[in-house]
Amino acid sequence: MAQTPMMQQYLQIKSNYKDCVSFFRLGDFYEMFYEDAIKASKELEITLTGRGQGEDRIPMCGVPHHSAENYITRLIEKGYKIAVCEQVEDPKMVKGVVKREVTKVLTPGTLMNSKLLPEKENNYLLAFSCEGENAFGVARCDLSTGETDVTLLTGDADDLLQEILAGSAKEVIAPDDIEFALKEKLDAHPSFIVTIQNDQGELKEYEELICHIQQPALKQAYNRMLHYLIETQKQSLKHLQKAVFYPSDSFLKMDVHAKRNLELVETLRDKKKSGSLLSIIDQTVTSMGGRLLRQWLDRPLIKEEAIVNRQAIIEKFLKQYFERETLRDTLKEVYDIERLAARIAYGSVNARELAQLKRSLSKLPEVTAHLAQLGLQDHWLKELNPFKELVMMLEESLVEDPPISVTEGGLIVDGYNKELDTYRDASRNGKQWIAELERSERESTGIRSLKVGYNKVFGYYIEVSRANTHLLPEGRYERKQTLANAERYITPELKEKEALILEADEKLSELEYELFASIRNHVEKYVPSLQLLAGEISEMDVLAGFAAVAEQNQYVKPKLTNSRDVAIKGGRHPVVETVIKRGSYVQNEINLTDDRDMLLITGPNMGGKSTYMRQLALTVVLAQIGALFPLMKRHCLYLIKSLPVLGPLTI
Repeated sequence: MAQTPMMQQYLQIKSNYKDCVSFFRLGDFYEMFYEDAIKASKELEITLTGRGQGEDRIPMCGVPHHSAENYITRLIEKGYKIAVCEQVEDPKMVKGVVKREVTKVLTPGTLMNSKLLPEKENNYLLAFSCEGENAFGVARCDLSTGETDVTLLTGDADDLLQEILAGSAKEVIAPDDIEFALKEKLDAHPSFIVTIQNDQGELKEYEELICHIQQPALKQAYNRMLHYLIETQKQSLKHLQKAVFYPSDSFLKMDVHAKRNLELVETLRDKKKSGSLLSIIDQTVTSMGGRLLRQWLDRPLIKEEAIVNRQAIIEKFLKQYFERETLRDTLKEVYDIERLAARIAYGSVNARELAQLKRSLSKLPEVTAHLAQLGLQDHWLKELNPFKELVMMLEESLVEDPPISVTEGGLIVDGYNKELDTYRDASRNGKQWIAELERSERESTGIRSLKVGYNKVFGYYIEVSRANTHLLPEGRYERKQTLANAERYITPELKEKEALILEADEKLSELEYELFASIRNHVEKYVPSLQLLAGEISEMDVLAGFAAVAEQNQYVKPKLTNSRDVAIKGGRHPVVETVIKRGSYVQNEINLTDDRDMLLITGPNMGGKSTYMRQLALTVVLAQIGALFPLMKRHCLYLIKSLPVLGPLTI
């Protein structure tokens, strides 16, 4: 079948993105063809049309470009990858088919748009490489924050699957020589998609991010992930942070079944946060803190020193209620610096987001003052000088409440740039002259309905109703357009002023965007410092939230020991006690020793056996993340620091 030049172009581009739904830009619409159109019309519930007739008819559907984001979001949520193909030439300047290219590939694991991401959840992409039969190099990244970590996993395919599911990865990058059985096992899980990426060569530009890692399997996994990110994002990834290595045995191990049954972050039945442990202990006031808390729940500590350090800070927060709550009130005014920093380096930040960054950084002196009152000034925010300079620069350059668009002007304050001020003066005075022209022309002609208007096709014009055209002075007005009930005219003075205004407006927008791009490039230098700042604010937010939870629910601090003893007196279930009447939850005792490290629990159905089991497990998890937990005062819990595994727990 003969194809039009445009369809030939589409098929050529599509051949390089066979696993994606291609959003092909045609004028004001993104169009989809063939199988893409059939899938999209079904998933998005939009009309399936076609091009051509009979057997040559091509299935086709489309969405308006200005609302495409909503449709793309729905497809990504269903596990599809989207290749966005844009016109990269001005149609007015080209004869024939406009050149088009895929400018970005959107996948579940590579989202950057804050509108598509839950505020308090990470969005992980995971890549792995095989090291022999029973070992895997694993690399994981949240592109929206730049966080990256790597680990060497010992075990079989089931262990790899547990690592993927435990980390809530949305997308998995696998080597092309992956065993069929493993690929089949990964494909069977609906919670993530699998993409094959064989390229794992080192990239010099990003070498410093992984140079401290020596294991070949880890480097292969990391480089595989990096190549995939570069191929899909098609731009620099300067915001990626240095890869952090963590031994797989450095945290309390919980398999995915234990996490689900314990309902740490969501309930089993309806998959909602409400009713989970997270819903009880999450009193973070920033998005960054919310994400960090989820990470802590995912990987509880097993090192006593780290746990004790968190407990000590929580105790300081507990002792000074007003100072703590004042600090938390201030943190409520801090935006998501972590994701803002990523968008700055990514080149997608807008002026409104930079204004949010400025307002966030301007709160740092207040935060440091509150920390000093709490006696925590040595823990966080020791270096603030770079941010003072950044805040001053943003205050001097950007308006207080800039628009979202960066190409339509209104971003830069008056007085920042002399050339910009000149264009603004010409534009403002010209428009004032236009307003005065309407008044003077009405007076001179006696036509009260006369008006001066503007549209993009004809520019400025004087409009007079047809019934009043006989009142116009002869020879002064030049006809420009005829309407059903009116005539539009122009005068030599109006034509001259129109050229001045339109030239000023055009140059004004161009110059303002250039200045904004320069400001954005300058802010990019602060990205590493901003990422460190985000980490500090996240940690103080989580620990201050732990103190607030402990105070509200009368939680206490556990005592840690290296022995095998676990002793709980007056223990309470942190979740169950919140959904029943106050005082009606029966407190429980638990005693485990070297001689008795297992309990046989009997009783009737609905008698509380599973609640008793979960109570112990949740108490352990709370203690291992450094938080306080529900317990009758005057009693202590003795935890087993050396026991790194909790699970499998099936209830």
